[in-house]
Amino acid sequence: MKTNLISFAIILLVLSACGSSPFGQKVKEPFRGNAYESNNRFFRGTGKGESSQDNIARSKADLDAKAQLAGQVNTTMQQVADQYLGQTENEHAADVADKFQSLVRQTMNTQIADLRKIGEQKYFNKKENKYTVFMAYEIKKNAMFRFMKKQARVDKTIDERQMDIIDKILDEQIKKAEEEGEN
Repeated sequence: MKTNLISFAIILLVLSACGSSPFGQKVKEPFRGNAYESNNRFFRGTGKGESSQDNIARSKADLDAKAQLAGQVNTTMQQVADQYLGQTENEHAADVADKFQSLVRQTMNTQIADLRKIGEQKYFNKKENKYTVFMAYEIKKNAMFRFMKKQARVDKTIDERQMDIIDKILDEQIKKAEEEGEN
């Protein structure tokens, strides 16, 4: 009798666990997976926007995807600069790090030529009268680093010493991205 009761309890527990998740139903959104994630060759960003007007939903998705790209570039450059400046024990490390932060902001605020849209999907929910737009962008890392070098050259606040360090750091990243592209 006890064995039957325990078996019944276990069966109920297993069946109830299979029924639903405490988080709700899993939703598969567009532009998910390896093809839309950054790797050694590309920075990639995806965005989602919702609105009752399709152009506003599109703008939101565009802004979201580009903000994701900017965050990745910023994080990468901060790590690379910190690592380089830590290894070289440069006494002006803080100045160079500040210039890099400024350079990343300037770069992301300009229209980047090699930025490519790799996908856009638009949905309309009649019940809620709402558009949802998904967007995905990518840029080759070596193209981004070359663009940053050009931006640094026109920045009047970067002196020659800082420019040499920035060039060296970006050249290393360009070489690394190109080597990854060959493999």
